Amino acid sequence: QVQLVESGGGLVQPGGSLRLSCAASGSIFSINRTAWHRQAPGKERELVAVITSGGSTDYVDSVKGRFTISRENAKNTVYLQMNSLRPEDTAVYYCNANGVKRYSYKSFDIWGQGTLVTVSS
Repeated sequence: QVQLVESGGGLVQPGGSLRLSCAASGSIFSINRTAWHRQAPGKERELVAVITSGGSTDYVDSVKGRFTISRENAKNTVYLQMNSLRPEDTAVYYCNANGVKRYSYKSFDIWGQGTLVTVSS
């Protein structure tokens, strides 16, 4: 079964940086699209960044110029480098990936368990 494990969250001061990791494991043939979402308390989950199989990226306006999504294909890992963090970035960050399973070649769309990012003095 395909699984995603997120890591890298924690407490950071405003203006600081964190790098989140999303590692996919299991019977994976390919990952076509990976995205980072976040959900703050009392708010709906929002898309933060996305990277496609072709390497194109996109970001929500509030993080443009501060966050960078990247991938290391050999490890099936996607990263979210977060710089110049603000208190409003505080949220649980979730990794989402869709792709194709090995052997069955069925598509999948899965979510990680979430990692908490807290930006506070």
